[in-house]
Amino acid sequence: MSAPVAKVAREGAEGGSRRLILDTAARLLRSGGYHQTTLREIAEAVGIRKASLYYHFASKEEIVEEVVNDGVRFVHEAVVAALAEHAAASPHARLEAAIRAHLTALHGHGDYTSASIKVFTFGAMPVPDSVRQVRRAYGEVWRGLIAELQQAGAIAPERSPEALRLFLLGALNGSTDWYRPGRFDIAELAQEFAALIAQAG
Repeated sequence: MSAPVAKVAREGAEGGSRRLILDTAARLLRSGGYHQTTLREIAEAVGIRKASLYYHFASKEEIVEEVVNDGVRFVHEAVVAALAEHAAASPHARLEAAIRAHLTALHGHGDYTSASIKVFTFGAMPVPDSVRQVRRAYGEVWRGLIAELQQAGAIAPERSPEALRLFLLGALNGSTDWYRPGRFDIAELAQEFAALIAQAG
């Protein structure tokens, strides 16, 4: 095997191992939380030595930070794609599409998104800047959408956009406590949530 080919193969294997570590950490963080999840537990679940984790990550905090950010990014990307797909739709239809995309990604990447919600405070540690930036970027998507709804008259102008954004995202993320496939239909939930927030028009 030539040197460039060997390098590509090695990097591919390393990348796969990194994602396996993150997948495993997300699952453990979802069930155990920040303090109960240890590097030793992650390594054992992956099937590697604890020391091997340091090939990919400098610390437990770095693993947690990436899991938390991925949990937000998966949802962010889904909502942005849904809004682009419904660019010509009414503001109410765009709201419904965004809610549906958020819920679909939230529950489709349950280990990451639930872990992201559960360990956001990082225990007693300050929240990393990257986590604040990733969350702020996603929040801006909803600020823009709510502003669009108010400009279209679908939301009363006297209602606080920021309070509405926090309320809506809190309600959507709170569904991790009660949503079960087969019990609820995500499309129907999105329709109900959109109707509670804004007038169709």
